[in-house]
Amino acid sequence: MNCLFVGAGSIAPEYAAGLSGSSLSLAGVVDLDADRAAALAADHDCPSFTDLETALSAVDAPLVVNLTSHAAHAPVTRTALEADRHVYSQKPLALDADEAKALVALARERDLGLGCAPGTPRAPSQRRAGRLLADGRLGPVGLGYAHAHVGRVTDWHDRPDSFLEIGPLYDGAVYPLALLASWFGPVERVRVADALDVWPEREDRRPSTPSHVEATLAFAAGPTVRLTASFYAPHRSREFYGLELHGDDGSLYLKGTGAMETGRDHVRFGRVGREYVSAPPTSPEEPYEYVGAVERLAATIEAGSPSRAGGRRGAHVVAVCNAIEAAAGGEGPVVVDDCGATADPPPAPVVRPATTTESDAGRESEKGPGAAAIRLPAVGFGCSRYRDGEYVDRVDSIATALDAGYRLLDSAELYGNEHRIGELLAAPGAPDRERVFLLGKAWRTNHRREHLLAACAGSREELGIDAFDCYALHWPSALEHRGELNRLAEKPVERQETLTFPEGEDGEPATADVALATAWRNLEAVHERGWARTLGICNVSRAQLETVLETGEIDPALVQVERHPYRPRNGLVELCHGRGIRVVAHSPLSAPGLLDEPVLNAIGTERGLSPAEVVIAWNASQGVVPIPSSTAESHVVSNLAAGSERLTADEVARIDALRDPNFER
Repeated sequence: MNCLFVGAGSIAPEYAAGLSGSSLSLAGVVDLDADRAAALAADHDCPSFTDLETALSAVDAPLVVNLTSHAAHAPVTRTALEADRHVYSQKPLALDADEAKALVALARERDLGLGCAPGTPRAPSQRRAGRLLADGRLGPVGLGYAHAHVGRVTDWHDRPDSFLEIGPLYDGAVYPLALLASWFGPVERVRVADALDVWPEREDRRPSTPSHVEATLAFAAGPTVRLTASFYAPHRSREFYGLELHGDDGSLYLKGTGAMETGRDHVRFGRVGREYVSAPPTSPEEPYEYVGAVERLAATIEAGSPSRAGGRRGAHVVAVCNAIEAAAGGEGPVVVDDCGATADPPPAPVVRPATTTESDAGRESEKGPGAAAIRLPAVGFGCSRYRDGEYVDRVDSIATALDAGYRLLDSAELYGNEHRIGELLAAPGAPDRERVFLLGKAWRTNHRREHLLAACAGSREELGIDAFDCYALHWPSALEHRGELNRLAEKPVERQETLTFPEGEDGEPATADVALATAWRNLEAVHERGWARTLGICNVSRAQLETVLETGEIDPALVQVERHPYRPRNGLVELCHGRGIRVVAHSPLSAPGLLDEPVLNAIGTERGLSPAEVVIAWNASQGVVPIPSSTAESHVVSNLAAGSERLTADEVARIDALRDPNFER
């Protein structure tokens, strides 16, 4: 779609930079400064103008992008709408709420699209924070603290006059206000506000309006938020555009409400009673570009349903700023017009076996409902207590993993801590059940039908769940049953070993005569009772997996094996992926010497990753879900963040070359 840029100041090149990778093209540039307009137009081989009405007559561009100075936004937008052009405006939409609402009404009357910056609620960190909020982790949100420390515009902007005329509310506060409105809906009223004219005496150029404003805002369907907007507080202060929300069950911190870039520590979560933990990206994130919001508006126009949602939200933000000024002037609590704005939060992440599709129907009728594919996060968390030759308590590290954003927990009755995991999942601040994929495993001593059913029932009770997302055989071969394995962690280590690794009189493992095909049929009984949505199997060879596929009524949805660059198991992975079976990699980082490999260090240096993160990214890049296990918070976070990285085919091949056919532990 052709668009016309009105305004060629410092923000215009930022919008223009993303045009080449978008569906938009620049058909003309307008600016009162002829040289500035011509320079930008020359870069995009289009005409330039100094008069808007002339440009509207001469250029075939259905969409106007209004990049003028703050006070000019409203009149330019009105002129474009009256010329039957769709408009995307820089913020604010206007300086007066009535004028802003009139623009929305005009766009509606003429069936035109109207969007307004900021579009940063869709930036990566903001969406990540929004998904965490939608995840229900905070519980009901009661309080918030938002900052918009624009800083001394006379220090960092070449043309600060426009900023000094309108003050920090209309330039800076719009970022947290737009984000909060997108999450919670409109502000209901301004409870109280104050404004200060604080400014260095040495400065010749001074703001025409208060340089520092504070207000307490009550959202109709959310928290009460204290907002601070300032030209006096430097933008390099500890809080630039930070936002902190506090709920009944936890707290959320977002480093920048207006930030375009993303970082693993930009979003942090702390459930009640625990310290904040970084919540890094868990999948690849698309970088945010200014032109993205314009392109989304253009898509609605091309679809025949021009959107005005951004205009309505922009008008409401103006109404909030007007109300803050009124309250600061002594009018007391001020009710705010919602201007038709509504919440538009990102959806909460859901980790569940995927709904059956038509393409699955034939396979399901042949092999049963457990054959449907499952949806898994890029990285899961291993909950085994066995580390470095001894049993350790994992409660704190599992809680940290949940707070950081892990949504696949690898549990097993062997680990003896299912009841502790259940307590964590039931505690305030835990993710909702449908947001966590729980993998459980029956130990080798429970392969007989009655023992397997009892084991699954006991694990479900300990975890406090109705059904596992996947329930698996921990190993394909069986050992003698010597007793129930409930709460192993509370038993003496010697007793744990006797129950889980029984020995015969000769000191050799005491095996049980339960064939793999029989054990799998016994496992299918768990599914038939509704105790597991899907089934899986662990530590199998290709031949053993083929036995299950040939003899079972239900295909495994998940296979878990030891996998790392020394033992990539590519043949098994290929077989699984060809059958729609997901592969989970246990022990992805613990192979002796692996993390000292030069090739991992070289790739990590190129990408800013540790060797461990490279290995996790290597798995994720091939559709394999690693489940690293760590007790150090920094490693818990970095391992999860590595799942958002994708390696190139060349990098994967360089790592594959580490394969060692003779590898043994």
